[in-house]
Amino acid sequence: MTRDPKSLIRLARETGEDAVAEPLDLGVRVRELRKARDWTLEQAAREAGLARSTLSKIENGQMSPTYDALKKLAVGLGIGVPQLFTPPKKDQVSGRMIHTRDGAGSHQATTTYEHELLAESLTRKKMLPYRARVRARSMDEFDGWVRHDGEEFLLVLTGIIRLYTEFYEPIEMRRGDSAYYDASMGHNVVSISPEDASILWVTSLG
Repeated sequence: MTRDPKSLIRLARETGEDAVAEPLDLGVRVRELRKARDWTLEQAAREAGLARSTLSKIENGQMSPTYDALKKLAVGLGIGVPQLFTPPKKDQVSGRMIHTRDGAGSHQATTTYEHELLAESLTRKKMLPYRARVRARSMDEFDGWVRHDGEEFLLVLTGIIRLYTEFYEPIEMRRGDSAYYDASMGHNVVSISPEDASILWVTSLG
């Protein structure tokens, strides 16, 4: 099939040089992006602010969209316009996303922490994000070190904490301070502020 040269899009690199991207079948690309998000035609059209019939024609190659329509598509899909014309780096884009409103996570309380699990309903995650209210005030409240597989990122949201780790001196951390560490190394967190501190934890899975 002969491709229309107009379907090529020139992409500016950071150096300011232009490069011609390998042309893709726009309709197929849009359909792949939509299905990767598990959206129906109606959902995708609504997100993009286009008529369902218009989106259907674009996907089936029956219509060449205007630049305005391309911009609406890109915004609706949450990508840049050039990404409509360039292949994903991997064989398939998952396009997965979940939104958790403040306080809507699943709560799990222990004697030392109160955890609010975030993005809980998303399956096969590679990261486990959760917010924690730090109740512990002393290392004596822990039954030994907490340790598990993976790596962990910690960000202090409110209050003041002390991060204890197996191989390092304790670190006093305040709002905005963060730490990234090997989670198989023993670690515990206590609040040293009058109120319970709150932190964001992100743990890698696998």
